[in-house]
Amino acid sequence: MAMLSPPLLLPLPPPFSSPGHRFASFKLPRNSTNGALLGGQLAKRHGLVFAKAPSYLYATREELDTVNIAEDVTQLIGSTPMVYLNKVSEGCVANIAAKLESMEPCRSVKDRRILLRAFGAEVVLTDPEKGLKGALDKAGEIVLSTPNSYMLQQFDNAANAEIHFNATGPEIWEDTMGIVDIFVAAIGTGGTVTGTGRYLKMMNKEIKVVGVEPAERRVISGENPGYVPSILDVNLLDEVIKVTNDEAVEMARRLALEEGLLVGISSGAAAAAAISLARRPENTGKLIAVMFPSFGERYIPTVLFQSIYEEVQKMKGK
Repeated sequence: MAMLSPPLLLPLPPPFSSPGHRFASFKLPRNSTNGALLGGQLAKRHGLVFAKAPSYLYATREELDTVNIAEDVTQLIGSTPMVYLNKVSEGCVANIAAKLESMEPCRSVKDRRILLRAFGAEVVLTDPEKGLKGALDKAGEIVLSTPNSYMLQQFDNAANAEIHFNATGPEIWEDTMGIVDIFVAAIGTGGTVTGTGRYLKMMNKEIKVVGVEPAERRVISGENPGYVPSILDVNLLDEVIKVTNDEAVEMARRLALEEGLLVGISSGAAAAAAISLARRPENTGKLIAVMFPSFGERYIPTVLFQSIYEEVQKMKGK
């Protein structure tokens, strides 16, 4: 329970003030020295006027519905910002805006070993030669042998695409005020590109949805056999662009150096694909929204920043 002072009326500076709205109200704690000092300083500096109210008000957290404080970390998920790419897009005829999913509470929509361990998970590695199928098979074995366990099935769970339809798609539509022309996303589980793309096409059937896959795999594009997630709606894709690992790494490095965006390899791949689209004459003047799903900090010991990582490790004080 919080003890609060009478509300204060604070004059707002232009351009926020208007003839009808010149004051903002808030409450200060009265049960502490800091609260009293702060109230005095604000009154002196801003000429505050105290509204008429009881000397003390008692409020629960539920009653403080005007504060901008999340109830818990889950309320911080979503509503990630979008930002234009400026330096790496030089020479492009279309505008590119990146949606920074890397600014989610866990800094990414992707999971890695250290993060999972930090949250208390037991990490089980499988034979790299068996690929994704080997990992899925092993996960199935663990579920069968572990009481009260549940497998989220991110490649097959319809809720994966559904959350992007209900959240990511509307966010992009609202942030771009409905003028987005092309949506670009790397294909992992298929949930992001399917859910987001489906929503955007529902809002405007002329919007193009472009998937990005590693050139070394070429499975989604149909050139090689391989695993295709069941939740991926390939019929939704207007195009699949193939990007090599080297191209993805180089672009991710450029995004850090030139745009100040520390992102991962999959974000670099998506950016490379978006830039290739933005250079096409037929896309002149269009707006391309590209998904940046990964944060670069997790990639510092990897090939992405390995040379810099090793250089820093060898640094010594003078």
